[in-house]
Amino acid sequence: MTILPKPLTHQFLLKHPAHFFALGFGSGLAPKAPGTFGTLVGLPLYWAISTFSISVQLTIITLLFLVGIYFCKITGENIGVADHGGIVWDEIVAMMLVLIFTPFFWAWWLIAFLLFRLFDIWKPFPIRQCDAKIKGGFGVMFDDLLAAIYAIICLEGFKWWLLHYMNLG
Repeated sequence: MTILPKPLTHQFLLKHPAHFFALGFGSGLAPKAPGTFGTLVGLPLYWAISTFSISVQLTIITLLFLVGIYFCKITGENIGVADHGGIVWDEIVAMMLVLIFTPFFWAWWLIAFLLFRLFDIWKPFPIRQCDAKIKGGFGVMFDDLLAAIYAIICLEGFKWWLLHYMNLG
């Protein structure tokens, strides 16, 4: 007998504080591309902390990652699917991390957003392997952390290339 996951509703969203956060304040309820909508939530949240020092930003994002392990674990257990597509806290936090390394200009933020979504969806080595092997709340959060690192590496490479070969620095 197969147990179907619970449908994601506004009632479910409000049933437990962990659900509210794990489902990205409701963005994870989007019927199509909830991960993309969740990633978008990371933009204004990062903007809200962007005036703090880098060390404070990293501390906040680390704390959001750590509580996200709990949010995602509880919500996944209550849905019946550990890494349900509606769980988007991982995308939110990972996008915020990418933005620390992104110039504060809309075109750069768009590039950062697209790169993160690319790596989050594509899951190149070792992201796909980690996603398959590491379970629970940590597993949900970790694969998006790896996607963020890939996006940051690409952003840093692109900035370096512009500085050294395009004389834009």
